[in-house]
Amino acid sequence: MKTIGKIGLGIAVLAVCTVSINAVQDAQTDEKLEKKIINDYNVYALPIPDKMDFAGEPVPLNNPDIRERLDRELLVNAYWQSNGLLLFKRANKYFPQIEPLLKKYGLPDDFKYLAVAESALDYQSSPVGASGIWHFMKGTGLEYGLEINDYVDERYNLEKATMVAAEYLKKSKNRFGTWTMAAASYNAGVGGMSKQINRQKQEDYYDLLLNSETSRYVFRILAIKEIMSNPEKYGFNYREKDLYQNIPTYKVMVNTPIDDWAEWVKPYGINYKILKIHNPWLRDTYLKNASGKEYYIEIPEEGYYQ
Repeated sequence: MKTIGKIGLGIAVLAVCTVSINAVQDAQTDEKLEKKIINDYNVYALPIPDKMDFAGEPVPLNNPDIRERLDRELLVNAYWQSNGLLLFKRANKYFPQIEPLLKKYGLPDDFKYLAVAESALDYQSSPVGASGIWHFMKGTGLEYGLEINDYVDERYNLEKATMVAAEYLKKSKNRFGTWTMAAASYNAGVGGMSKQINRQKQEDYYDLLLNSETSRYVFRILAIKEIMSNPEKYGFNYREKDLYQNIPTYKVMVNTPIDDWAEWVKPYGINYKILKIHNPWLRDTYLKNASGKEYYIEIPEEGYYQ
């Protein structure tokens, strides 16, 4: 009994020692991990570019207010890494479509970054109802001749929406004199910008005191342009195969009512979901077209959807 007691006591002591050793080891591991996290995780201030322009118009970066406003948008957008990577992925898909349209309709290439700032190249509507890549409100779309009803919403038609965006922006450029002011008016409206010009006796965007959203708007576009033009500089790393594809399509003309798009699309070897991916402006499963209007349906080339 005494021997067994001694053995039991020895086991208990060993157990206590083992627990103590484990506790020390855990504490040392935690300390190493904490040091590793501190050493590995760093947030850096970002250098402000020496020169920047929007659509060829220089940004007055010698002005401390301008530098601070640009710095804010660079920090917000560069350190929102998940969103940034999505922008690069989507841009590979949509920029090849947007860039030739901008050229066709007479807008500087930099306006593709305005589309990014508006919608993040996503067809989801905003909380206030702005829709499509260019984020038109319904009233604005109707005013500029887009068809918007239960069956068709041309705000989601990239070519037609780009044409309308170009018309709006060129009118604003003629009204205010610069592409920078035209971009600001896309956010605040022509009336809103005109009101502030009259009140403040200033005609340059960078000299106007504007509401928070419009005050940040052009700088957000500038930050997006800078980051997307220099991905590695801002820590974005990806391979070509990580990016989303621009799927080539061909057009099929329709000038009759369509009772069921899901049936109509079968001979083209795709389903209704794929039809909607390439034609998000089709808003229902059928089309009322009593007037015989011509619509052009984008059909993906064979071999991309298995």
